[in-house]
Amino acid sequence: MNFQQLEYALAVNRTKHFGRAAESCNVTQATLSAMIKKLEEEISIQLFDRSRHPITTTEEGLIVLQKAKEILAKQQELFQISQQETGALQGELRLGIIPTISNTLLPLILPRILKEHPDLKLTISEITTEEILHQLAHNQIDLGLLSTPIEEMDEMYEESILYYEAMMIYGITEENKDFVSSKDVQNKKIWLLEEGHCFRSQSMTLCNIQENKDNSENLIFKSNSFETLINLSDQMGGLTLIPELYYSSLNNDRKRKTKGFQSPIPVREISLLALKPLIKRQSMLELSKLIKDIIPPELSTKNYQNNELNIIGI
Repeated sequence: MNFQQLEYALAVNRTKHFGRAAESCNVTQATLSAMIKKLEEEISIQLFDRSRHPITTTEEGLIVLQKAKEILAKQQELFQISQQETGALQGELRLGIIPTISNTLLPLILPRILKEHPDLKLTISEITTEEILHQLAHNQIDLGLLSTPIEEMDEMYEESILYYEAMMIYGITEENKDFVSSKDVQNKKIWLLEEGHCFRSQSMTLCNIQENKDNSENLIFKSNSFETLINLSDQMGGLTLIPELYYSSLNNDRKRKTKGFQSPIPVREISLLALKPLIKRQSMLELSKLIKDIIPPELSTKNYQNNELNIIGI
């Protein structure tokens, strides 16, 4: 028996298909099938009922695979010992990140990560909050980078808060107006991101928009990018909300049409999330430290006390 066999068996249990499991493990189906068959022979337990479609894990198999998860978790803990000694990010790290963070955060942090941690094999997936939670629970990613707090998030996750990012409003033409309030944007035409983006729900909360509200002045279009929303605002009027890091990438003309909110300013909380028990503890600590070194100094929230911030949850 070896660790690879356990990983292959867990992949089949997750995908319910030998072909997809082999693809996720980057091996041929024949190799994966042979390794699992050998494992079953070694422990004298049939893990899967191959006659069913999709493939079903047997009752005994479920018990074995739970132990396999625990064994692989201990394996990762052993690998983490050497990492703790060096204080470096190394080995394999699978990171899930929501799209409304990745487009501005990754260009700022990736060059430093890759330069300072050459032994790190980093795999990044741009996915939704819901998918991050799902993949963490099924050991498909190690860490999630997303907006928190998440309503009813249970104690199965470890959280490291990284920074607070101001939410700003685009489309304000009054140049003598330095700040706006949430009341200033209520009952206005608001361009929103597509459903599934947490920034959409945060924008709706801030602007007091109801999901089922039948009002074309509020819910006209759903997009997957801030750039599209800004272009629509420029061409057709109306407002949209953007995060502060995205604001920093705008040209001067567009910056003049963007205003911050009055105190307490609405912010989104950005965090790293991991499943307990924490396997990649040192990776989480090192990545958190690196992001905190780079990002908070770039944000206006550094000038505010916590009681001056209004955290908009998911």
